[in-house]
Amino acid sequence: MTRSIVAILALLVVAASANAAWDPPVFSKESTLQFLTVGPDEGEHWSTVWLVVIDGQVYIRLGSRAAERMTKNTAAPIVKVRIAGQEFDRVKAEAAPDMVAPVAQAMGEKYWSDWLVHHFNHPLTMRLTPAQ
Repeated sequence: MTRSIVAILALLVVAASANAAWDPPVFSKESTLQFLTVGPDEGEHWSTVWLVVIDGQVYIRLGSRAAERMTKNTAAPIVKVRIAGQEFDRVKAEAAPDMVAPVAQAMGEKYWSDWLVHHFNHPLTMRLTPAQ
């Protein structure tokens, strides 16, 4: 009986993952997302960051620690992402240097406390897209 329950729960988890829909307009209403990197020494680490959606694309702006984790990610360019009660196992995180200014402006418009945060170093702006 216990194996049956475990099997059913496993199927539900797989089904929930399969039904997760990458939906930037829905995500734009969220304040944060989490991404999982795998460091060569540190192992797995979930980071929580602000996000913005511009022209239907999800962007994140990373501080020094999160940027370092992302650049050392042994699974790069793939990360796991948690957002809006969903988890996505394969999301491509790519640097978007052309979007630094638009993302910074969008962050300032979305988050009132960005008036202070924008003064900190943000060495990496990234676009997140579902990986095929």
